[in-house]
Amino acid sequence: MGRPTTKAGLMVAATDNYKKLNTLISGLTEKELSTAFNFAYDEKKKEAHWKRDKNLRDILIHLYEWHQLLLNWVQSNQNGEQQPFIPQPYNWKTYGDMNVEFWKKHQNTSLEKAKEMVERTHNEVLCLAQTFSNEVLFTKGVFQWVGASPLGSYFVSVTSSHYDWAMKKIKAHVKNCKEQ
Repeated sequence: MGRPTTKAGLMVAATDNYKKLNTLISGLTEKELSTAFNFAYDEKKKEAHWKRDKNLRDILIHLYEWHQLLLNWVQSNQNGEQQPFIPQPYNWKTYGDMNVEFWKKHQNTSLEKAKEMVERTHNEVLCLAQTFSNEVLFTKGVFQWVGASPLGSYFVSVTSSHYDWAMKKIKAHVKNCKEQ
């Protein structure tokens, strides 16, 4: 399935990928849950996130924080407070540093709490998406504060696309655990 370009597609992809993610998580063994993520030996995994996230909690917190970015961004701008999607002092060139700060912020958050947090914000993001029409979500230029992309592309990015990212990472971890 390609990247959604309609409200219906967004809702289906976000819901389906979230279910797939939770199914994957519920099937993790105790070894997979207790073994730290380690992708250092894999030369194909050079992006910073492969080193940053050490466990399932870290992945879930990342999803939660990106849900929060979207929720806060839309709410602020709808209330007339112009805010960029990526909050200051970060931008699209430095958002990796922001992700590290999210990671640091939640090192004392439990896995169970992280699961609750991402469940809540996933539902909040879908509820927010429901408040917009297909045209508002997927037509460029509807809101000046969104910039050149349609608003819906941000919803896709923080839901279905991010869930794909999380599943890829978890599956790579599971493969590592089986090879050890």
